[in-house]
Amino acid sequence: MTLRQKTLNGLKWSFVDSFANQGFQFIIGIILARLLVPKDFGLIGMLIFFIAISQSFIDSGFSQALIRKKDCKQVDFNTAFFFNLLVGIVFYLVLFFSADLIAGFFGEPQLFSLIRVLGLVLLINAFGLIQRTMLIKEINFKLQTKISLISSFISGAVGIGMALNGFGVWSLVYKTITQQLATTFLFWLWNKWKPTAAFSVKAFKDLFQFGSKLLASGLIDTTYQNVYYLIIGKYFSATDLGYYTRADKFRKIPSQNLYGIIGRVSYPVLSSIQDESAKLKSAYKKFIQTTMYITFVLMIGLAATAEKVILVLIGEQWLPAVPYLQLLCFVGMLYPLHALNLNMLMVKGRSDLFLRLEVIKKTLAVPTIIIGILFGIKIMIVGMIVNSVIAYYLNSYWSGKLIGYTVREQISDIYSSFTLAVLMGILTYLTGKVIEGGHLVVLISQIITGGLIILVFSELIKLKPYIEIKSIVLGSIKR
Repeated sequence: MTLRQKTLNGLKWSFVDSFANQGFQFIIGIILARLLVPKDFGLIGMLIFFIAISQSFIDSGFSQALIRKKDCKQVDFNTAFFFNLLVGIVFYLVLFFSADLIAGFFGEPQLFSLIRVLGLVLLINAFGLIQRTMLIKEINFKLQTKISLISSFISGAVGIGMALNGFGVWSLVYKTITQQLATTFLFWLWNKWKPTAAFSVKAFKDLFQFGSKLLASGLIDTTYQNVYYLIIGKYFSATDLGYYTRADKFRKIPSQNLYGIIGRVSYPVLSSIQDESAKLKSAYKKFIQTTMYITFVLMIGLAATAEKVILVLIGEQWLPAVPYLQLLCFVGMLYPLHALNLNMLMVKGRSDLFLRLEVIKKTLAVPTIIIGILFGIKIMIVGMIVNSVIAYYLNSYWSGKLIGYTVREQISDIYSSFTLAVLMGILTYLTGKVIEGGHLVVLISQIITGGLIILVFSELIKLKPYIEIKSIVLGSIKR
């Protein structure tokens, strides 16, 4: 199978996995949002920071190191597996015995028992991390899709069943645990790799040399991405945090899931041609152009339709989340671009530069956090938008320098897509103000308007990423 065939096959199954799995999760989330109250989601949001930081330590950058390494042996996978498991146990115990401090910090007694149970996902994830890494390295997303759908169905049934029976916030906790437990079990059942009793200090040093810098970078980024949950939960209320977490969840569906589709394919693909400069730059440009064409359309479209999306899907009790969602769309709009640029640093083996950039960017974010505490959540999100633009420049400058792809060239490649998306967003938003009828009728009208504008103008001006996507889609249909 050629590199292009591998890439397209990987993208196809990555898309099916993300679209079907996240679509299903989205529906489950809508049902739970209607059955539960904003405070329930806010309580879970208070714990996300601690779970995310712990998970970063468990992986320690070893997954990325294994994916990048061309000649992985059984001992490499064994070493990473036992290290992941040991760190998972340590961090679960840390959270278990810190439960009282966490509950006291937020002034929410319920968190004491919630963190002790939810923390079990750390142990469960540690058991399945290497199996998932191996499938990504092999660009085998077909099996991952199968596993994701089954585990989502089982966990969704558990969550909804518990919510209907009045379990409140615990329905969210056990939904998460059930999903991770089912996923890990199926990885062990269907992925043929099993660990053996072997641990290599040399293999550990090799993986840690590359992964340690990614660990430090990941910790900085994870802290930045989740510290807003911590700040809102501490200085505002669980209900306010509930509104923010729902808005953030809606925002992540297009931006982070799109990168999830393309990024997990692009990294192993680009890693495989890391020493072929011309081929690497050409493939990278295509990933950038097609990813950002789709991202700009989805994120600006979501911002334009935010009010009707919230009203139709989760109801009037969530209306305070609308302005958060609209602003967060502009934060998330550049996320796939950040991630792709940082991926290039890893492909070229520059985890040291990756770490340096993370330190600089997150230091610049400190004023945003202070402003948020002083002036409120909306102003804080505006600060996040500014930080996102600065971070893009820094990421693209250094990744472009490594492969001869300048910031000016990169902006030129995505400028037309951005301009078209902005035009679509303005006309879609105005459609919502002009059309009369129920919320659902208005939302459908906005979606049709936005879709037609994008398709017609993309076809008229023969927009390069649109032509590329169209070619892939038509080719798949013919086959």
